[in-house]
Amino acid sequence: LLRHLDQKQYPAYRDIESSTKGWINQMDGYTLYIGKAQSDPYARPTKCRIIVKSETAKFPPVSYQNKVRSVALGDYLNRMFFECCQKMGADVGAGPEGGDIEIAKPTQHVIEQSAVRILQNGDICAQFTINLPARGRSILGHKAVQIFDQTLPQLVQKALLYEALDSNAVTRHVLNVEDQEWIRANLEIRGLVAFVPDGAILPRKSGADDHPMDDVAGGAKVVRFHSPDSLRVSFDLPNMGKTLAGIGIRKGITLITGGGFHGKSTLLSALQVGMYNKIPGDGREFCVCAPNAVKIRAEDGRSVSEVNISPFINNLPFGKGTKSFSTTDSSGSTSQAANIMEALEMGAKTLLIDEDTCASNFMVRDNKMMELVHKDKEPITPFLYKAKTLAKQGISVIIVVGSSGDYFDIGDTILLMDSYTCHDVTARAKQIAAASSANNGALAKSKAAFGSVTPRCPVGAAFKPNNKVSVRSKSVVVYGDVELDLSGLEQLVSKEQTNAVSLALQRMSALTPGSKMTIFQILTQMNDLLDREGLDILTNGLFDGSLARPRTFEIAAAINRLR
Repeated sequence: LLRHLDQKQYPAYRDIESSTKGWINQMDGYTLYIGKAQSDPYARPTKCRIIVKSETAKFPPVSYQNKVRSVALGDYLNRMFFECCQKMGADVGAGPEGGDIEIAKPTQHVIEQSAVRILQNGDICAQFTINLPARGRSILGHKAVQIFDQTLPQLVQKALLYEALDSNAVTRHVLNVEDQEWIRANLEIRGLVAFVPDGAILPRKSGADDHPMDDVAGGAKVVRFHSPDSLRVSFDLPNMGKTLAGIGIRKGITLITGGGFHGKSTLLSALQVGMYNKIPGDGREFCVCAPNAVKIRAEDGRSVSEVNISPFINNLPFGKGTKSFSTTDSSGSTSQAANIMEALEMGAKTLLIDEDTCASNFMVRDNKMMELVHKDKEPITPFLYKAKTLAKQGISVIIVVGSSGDYFDIGDTILLMDSYTCHDVTARAKQIAAASSANNGALAKSKAAFGSVTPRCPVGAAFKPNNKVSVRSKSVVVYGDVELDLSGLEQLVSKEQTNAVSLALQRMSALTPGSKMTIFQILTQMNDLLDREGLDILTNGLFDGSLARPRTFEIAAAINRLR
């Protein structure tokens, strides 16, 4: 068929579409499905799917016997397919003639994704794109034959068959990921919200490179994490057969303090992605955090819609209410208050906060300012006075503080980072707090009730885009005629997650008019459906290998930022 199409006009590629029947490659033991062919050489590449039968792939059933292992194996095969594309030059094509094959680029995280996954019957499903080759608008049939008859079979043989892979590496990857998930699942019964193992490499190469930092030029070694003796706990890993020791961060309020550039934010940055498993060798594998932990920050200018921020902000000028607060241009303090209340609305049990990205007037208010500005004229109740009440309600807080010792009053555990070495300074910090004459009584002022979280019911019509929807980057979604800014969502770790968030938003448009379901209820149902049926539920049956599983917290955050 492809030879017959040679030199025909590009739209003739529609003849090879096979989204349901598929092209069966008997020799290599797989079936190729081709989605809607691109309309011209400069359109988005054609989406394809390959199914390799389990009896051909021959992966041991034990390697995908549960959800965690299945996700880990799919992740490993995605990496192998991506790596083989690079080694074979299949991902670069021939310049303007096209012909390149691309699959989702793996990250340092092991997250459920749609590029390569293991089906319930053990078959391997790989989804990728092919930029169908052409010269100008004329089909290059002979080159297409080479892609489908030679390149693709080689990719299948090298990346998707057990016998072609390093079996020890496959096993190590799967079991390592499962052990990480096991520790995370055991945090709750140990009274912990996070764990960082001794020997972890927390610093990254750069803000744009998530790989572990190498030894510093000049001979200095990267400082590996070492836990204080007073806070060290251990886990007996079920698969690796060894005991892993490290710091156990307890429920309650944990302060991370220390001088600038000594590793406070580096530790928190590792924790904020601790709900995702990592690949072996990342340096942060086994650095885990509770799955319901949410990073909080200020976001000047974000929109807020009908959020009850009254636990933090009241008595605004001109009588503006705060129990159903809306604005298209929030301040630092109102945005941070909204971020906290929205996270609590979705069931967050741990808040992660770095003072570097917070509104200072939201975090603390000193005695001198209190003397000058009477409390009746200050609408903001600082987080300092609310954190302890939150902790009593089961909401833990891990907060980086380097400028305000007032937080010593309320901290349950106080860590000090000194040249990337972690120390437990709780006793000393409490002594300082008790002896301070300037103390403003944060502990006493934190005894008042926190306030209430008000559930909200979204309206389906609000999610119908006025135009096409496209994802420009991990942080930007063009949703019809609205540009949705997700740059404040620091726990989104890939564009593939944002792709899934975008599809989830579009799914919200199907809500029944007058529905009384809350955001929490809707997204809990969606999450349960994703658990049962996978990411395919977001694509309406279309091939899409560019998705990764987002948490309900990030989907809700996108909903809350849609103008």
